[in-house]
Amino acid sequence: MFTPLIAMCISLPFEQDRKPSAFIQVAVIDPHKQDLVSHACTEIVEANKDPLFLTGVTFPSEFPASPETLVKLTVYDAKDKSQESVSKHLFLIVCGSFLGSATFSVGDLLRAKDERLTLSLRSSDGVCTAGSVVVSRLKMGEMEEVDVDHITTDSSTQKESPCSRLFKNPVCKVYRFQTVDSKWMLVREQMEECTLSFSIPKQLLSLYIQEDMMRVQDLRELGELSPHWDNLRKEVMTRYGGIISCYQETLAELDKITGCSFKPSCCKAQKSLEFIPINLHTQRMRVTCPRKTDAIYDIVTVGAPAAHFQGFKCGGLQRLLSRYEAEKKSTAYQCIYYSPEHTAKAQEVLSTMSLLQPLITSLADQLLQAAQEHSSPGLRDALKNLSDKTEQFVHTLKDELVKSALLALHAARPGYVSKNQKQNPAQGGEGGSLPLKHQDSIPHHKEYDEEEWDRVWANVAKCLNCVIAMVDKLHEEDNSKQEPVPEQQLADVITSHNPGDWREQLCPVVTRLKECVMEVVEKAKRAMTFVLLQEAACSVPQGFLLQQRRDVVFSQALAALACGFVMRLYAGIQDKGFLRQLHLVGLVAQFESLLSTYSEEIGMLEDMEVGISDLQKVMFKITEAKSDELSDLQPLVCGQRDHFAVEVPLPRLVFQTLPEEIKEGKPLQVFPVLFNVGINEQQTIAERFGDISLQERINQKNFEMLEAYYKTLSEKLPLECLPCFQTQTDIKELLETLGQNVVTKKRKNVEILWIAGTICRRLNGIRFTSCKSAKDRTSMSVTLEQCALLRDEHQLSKDFFTPALNCMRREGCRIENVQKNIRCRKYAFNMLQLMAFPKFYRPPEGTYGKVDS
Repeated sequence: MFTPLIAMCISLPFEQDRKPSAFIQVAVIDPHKQDLVSHACTEIVEANKDPLFLTGVTFPSEFPASPETLVKLTVYDAKDKSQESVSKHLFLIVCGSFLGSATFSVGDLLRAKDERLTLSLRSSDGVCTAGSVVVSRLKMGEMEEVDVDHITTDSSTQKESPCSRLFKNPVCKVYRFQTVDSKWMLVREQMEECTLSFSIPKQLLSLYIQEDMMRVQDLRELGELSPHWDNLRKEVMTRYGGIISCYQETLAELDKITGCSFKPSCCKAQKSLEFIPINLHTQRMRVTCPRKTDAIYDIVTVGAPAAHFQGFKCGGLQRLLSRYEAEKKSTAYQCIYYSPEHTAKAQEVLSTMSLLQPLITSLADQLLQAAQEHSSPGLRDALKNLSDKTEQFVHTLKDELVKSALLALHAARPGYVSKNQKQNPAQGGEGGSLPLKHQDSIPHHKEYDEEEWDRVWANVAKCLNCVIAMVDKLHEEDNSKQEPVPEQQLADVITSHNPGDWREQLCPVVTRLKECVMEVVEKAKRAMTFVLLQEAACSVPQGFLLQQRRDVVFSQALAALACGFVMRLYAGIQDKGFLRQLHLVGLVAQFESLLSTYSEEIGMLEDMEVGISDLQKVMFKITEAKSDELSDLQPLVCGQRDHFAVEVPLPRLVFQTLPEEIKEGKPLQVFPVLFNVGINEQQTIAERFGDISLQERINQKNFEMLEAYYKTLSEKLPLECLPCFQTQTDIKELLETLGQNVVTKKRKNVEILWIAGTICRRLNGIRFTSCKSAKDRTSMSVTLEQCALLRDEHQLSKDFFTPALNCMRREGCRIENVQKNIRCRKYAFNMLQLMAFPKFYRPPEGTYGKVDS
């Protein structure tokens, strides 16, 4: 089997004044079934009797071409391309006039001199010659030899990359464009779906359910509370139960879906799919130029992470959270108000304890095992690890919040009476009926020892010191045995010290350490759970609804980020500079958004801002896969809402090539940044009569984050590690220009997006582009970026810039994306809307119209 890439040009014997606007329909004839299957179309070349087509044709792996495969070329004259309709084939029948056809076999092409055929075009009766067509095989340079990164769809001649198993349903388009020195470059686009669209949200849902069930259990274990607090606890547990039930139902619905790898834009408001990112696809452009190494450019396209099912009537997350915090502070009459910083600290303490307590227990057991084996080096190593983790544990709990929360919990027990109530009995009845506010003075109680907590957590440090002292003593005794001693004395030492002695002497102090740690965990866990009970009680019901919205938006954002991370990792797996940057600094993930700051899209942007910001609490970790099976290569999510880790398994042979720091499991950081510039007619209204402060604030804040990332990168890494580009503009200079554009008052300043995207690529980053559904405006942006890269990096001739742009938009992967989403090859724009678009974001005539999107 062989998958050819073919290019075509035709010559037509037209003598009249009107020159045709020709295009070629490519059909394939199955030699066994004799079925004629329409396969592809070229672009329309206007008013030219010798048209040279920029669009090539490729045959995907699901329809491989053999030498016996017959290819039929049919040439049409597109008299009125503005009438191009839902189906290209319907357009052929209605609006295209037949000019001629020719047929050849793939084997004929391969055997021909220079793999080039000149065929006569025959009229409809097959008798007259209607011109000629030249067919040639395109060679995509290095792509023909090796497929490390799954660029080609030819599965028969290339070895499949493990990464490719995470991506499905490739759509491939090829073009040839002229360079400034009149040579030809070959360009290949490949768009794919990603299995992570569904697998990441499903894993997150399971983790959300698990976390909330654990929270309910913690609330149950708070012990007996006074009636007021007990009623609040019951209400909060009921709310958690509602979320758990809802998420279980959603997960069950998602488990029923098989074989699907993306959510089309028409399903964006479907409840059962609200956790799934909209229209998530990867797109890769590969460029082959004469006498140059092939270059690859990746981008991830996804609908703006937003809660479409829940709607935007009251705004999005950023606005809702700000309003909620203000209202909660002023109306927290039934509970103790803790600031967001306090509740975040409480969650951090709980998470740290849940990680460190079992780790300390395990390390303590390792210490005893080393003592059992009478291993001095083993004892020393185990003690160092145990000391480090125990000190970290003590440091985490040395916080005033834990102490004050324990006191507040004590005040919430049945029968508690505060000093004030004792002095003025008329103020309250049964204990705990008048809840405290956080800003009130903490109550004192003669039966409650305030210093108890200080002693309890300090005991952990004391026990650790006892363990260290005992190990030192054992080492000293061991060293004394090494010194020369009289025979009789040596016999006495051997008799009194057998290998079991070390364990016996260490066991009591180690056991006491574990007991003290458990005692601290139980007290601190109850205290922090009580803090979170206040947060939850103040949150009923609005806070719970906001948490669900935030879960939905984060799920969509994380699925996109994981997809981009995996794609970028595999593309750079042999780049030592990239891998060094990955573990020393981390990667920038630049999200480009084209949402307007008007009407519902303001809410979407407010959702997206919070969702992208929440990605800062995600770390990645590379692991060695158990096997090369797809199930073992799927990234795994673990953790809780305040911190998630995504494990990316790599095949053993690939994993072994990584730097030691990555192989040892060092957490890898991603720095998400978001830049937004609205480009549609709604943005025009916002700029003239509305408010664009949200966009301005987002761009300014994220510029500062991008600048800080570059500063850190410059300090930790030689800039030689970064990729080389033809355009020699310094990154620092680009950042200065971006900073100037961010503060400049200029309508639809798309240069912000262009410069931010350039900086991201120069920094080895991951690029994302979004609009409402990642279908129409996103397509304009992606194709423009691709052509700009061809111009700036590969010397695309200026005469070919607009034809190349129109060609990609009319025949490329993005119009196929539109077709996949809405079953129609039309971008959802009308003429009036496009008048408001920046010039380079307007699609070619005939590719847009009023459609349901």
